[in-house]
Amino acid sequence: MKNFALLVMMLCASLASFSQEQQNHRPKVGLVLTGGGAKGFAHIGVLKVLEESGVEISYIGGTSMGAVVGGLYAAGYKAKQIDSIFTSTDFDELLKDYIPRSTKNFFGKRNDELYAIQLPFNKFRIGIPTALSKGLYNYNLLARLTDKVRHVRDFNKLPIPFVCVATDIETGQEVLLDHGYLAQAMLASSAFPSLFSPVEVNGRLLIDGGVTNNYPVEEVRKMGADIIIGVDVQDDLKDRRALKDATRILVQISNLEMIEKMKAKIKLTDIYIKPDISDFSVISFDEGKDIIKRGEDAAFAVYEKIKALADPDKPYSKPGMTKPNDSISLFRISTNKLTDYTRAYIIGKLNFKPDTKISYTDLKNGINSLSATENFSAIGYSLEKNGDKDDLNLQLTENSMRTYLKFGLHYDGLYKSGILVNFTNKKTFLKNDVLSADLILGDNLRYNLDYYIDNGFYWSFGFKSKFNQFNRNVSIDFNNGKLLELLGINSLNIDFSDFTNQAYVQTVFAQKFVIGTGIELKSLKISSQTLQNTSPTFEKSNYGSAFGYMKYDSYDNKYFPHHGWYFCGDFQSYLYSTDFTNNFEPFSITKGSFGIAQTLFNKATLRVETEGGFAIGERTIDFFNFTLGGYGFNELDNIKPFYGYDFLSLTADSYVKATFTFDYEFFKKHHLNVAANYANLGDQLFQDTAWISKPTYTGYAVGYGLETIIGPIEVKYSWSPELRKGFTWFSVGFWF
Repeated sequence: MKNFALLVMMLCASLASFSQEQQNHRPKVGLVLTGGGAKGFAHIGVLKVLEESGVEISYIGGTSMGAVVGGLYAAGYKAKQIDSIFTSTDFDELLKDYIPRSTKNFFGKRNDELYAIQLPFNKFRIGIPTALSKGLYNYNLLARLTDKVRHVRDFNKLPIPFVCVATDIETGQEVLLDHGYLAQAMLASSAFPSLFSPVEVNGRLLIDGGVTNNYPVEEVRKMGADIIIGVDVQDDLKDRRALKDATRILVQISNLEMIEKMKAKIKLTDIYIKPDISDFSVISFDEGKDIIKRGEDAAFAVYEKIKALADPDKPYSKPGMTKPNDSISLFRISTNKLTDYTRAYIIGKLNFKPDTKISYTDLKNGINSLSATENFSAIGYSLEKNGDKDDLNLQLTENSMRTYLKFGLHYDGLYKSGILVNFTNKKTFLKNDVLSADLILGDNLRYNLDYYIDNGFYWSFGFKSKFNQFNRNVSIDFNNGKLLELLGINSLNIDFSDFTNQAYVQTVFAQKFVIGTGIELKSLKISSQTLQNTSPTFEKSNYGSAFGYMKYDSYDNKYFPHHGWYFCGDFQSYLYSTDFTNNFEPFSITKGSFGIAQTLFNKATLRVETEGGFAIGERTIDFFNFTLGGYGFNELDNIKPFYGYDFLSLTADSYVKATFTFDYEFFKKHHLNVAANYANLGDQLFQDTAWISKPTYTGYAVGYGLETIIGPIEVKYSWSPELRKGFTWFSVGFWF
């Protein structure tokens, strides 16, 4: 009996050993994913079916979009999680390398809100950009998504060993990426020429791997795969009827050699899956759900073959990726050696310092701020482990293009028509500097000159010079109505000109606010042909002043904001004048404004803005009074818009104003809005409580706005209960 029990035990041990040996020798499955732009969404559908079948993927190789999907899967994500990531990604912003307005400094905001066209300019030749996007939106996204494996430098040590392919643009050679920073490798493999800038990795300039090897089946086989499952989403060759745009032609060119190579590669594939996605293009990102479904359908068509690879007794269940960390404990920030920009400048643009804890949003915003300067043609970074913290290593390529020509177009009821031509040159005299000169040609010749030395967190320096002028029939005379009353008329035709020069210093306060101070010399001239027979010029003085300010602006859009807030406080003391009117005594002006925008539902936004100001001094100059009326123009001195009244209709040395705007984006970039504004104006308004009484002046407006490449095109009808007539205003282009 004892011998029988011993025999049974030996038999059981033998069977267990055989079972373990059989399990250890189960075939290793490798997955190969091709590139194909938006068509690569089909990979997600295939992955869903593979997970459902219980097949364990042991190795992954991918190219382009296949590298992105495959890299995320290798990092630990499940197919459903990748589906959610892609569904929530704004691919319009990805392709355009969208940089939020809130991450730009005030100089950068101004640049985006003046110029419709920007072209590189070198040796009197106009150039074109190297690509539509630097790929930073994609890079920032991938860096955050791969946070859990950010310290893995050998891709064989990822949850699933991974390899992807890129192309060296200088040599045309295939580059195998199985080491390095995962987010950067995925970005390089998917850098489609003309859409995304090349990515520098270890000194090599890399583009989309599909150019040389869109199906790395041999590489996955060498990793140790016994069985290859291949998913092919690349285009077949199209006939002339389908080649109707530049994107399709570029894809066709890249596919010529690729399709020929695929004939041999398919023979190396054990289970070949080719989803039917001929109805979609490489940029059909808005049809992602349908493309994913096509991937599922194609995988289910060979489901029995796939299912046979799974362990029938213990189907594999892939664990999902836990939520990525949102914080990074930085120890050090380093960068490659730069010629034209200082470390202080870089740190200042990042808006965070070493030895601090930041979020991935902070990192993204900092990288976006660097990109917004346009001083770097390529930006790369990696997070390197340093004890229990991370070092941020930046790889910056300084932009060799220093000079740009920019153009804009505008029309409004005050300045009338204007064509803007801008010349911008960087590193003109010093590191970190930028020189910008605007010439505005049209009904009123104007110019703006701006020279700025940006030292980041340290004090920055600037000089501004601008000349503005306009001619307009107005119902004020800058003299408390005395001239109008004396002449018995209701309006004056005035010629207004302002020539202002400023020197200033500014810095960043609390990493959010800009504070600055400076001195100003202003030449002001106001005349009227209506007074030709008496005294046509009633102001021609120079004024010297000192000023200080604090600003903050996080609006996502200057003209049609959906969220964010802004604040601006300004104090200016006029200390000197040539005193054309023999009426000058030193005085000061204080003013401030605050606004907030909030999306209520869908595309409906409520914007609330309030502002006010007052003069300080026994005797002030009427020409610096706050003057309200009109809409659609760039503010000059204290001349401000106000619904319900015509341009330059209300004036006083003190005012308070509130505006409420409800905007509905009923179709992409098309807006309907209604607005109401209320104001109290008066000389020495804040000496008592009259300013908080019922508003003296009210105005309302309804309008339509369209966002275009040249800026907003708007039409508004405005009226006030205090007046007999309303006003219709047109505004075209960015305000300048």
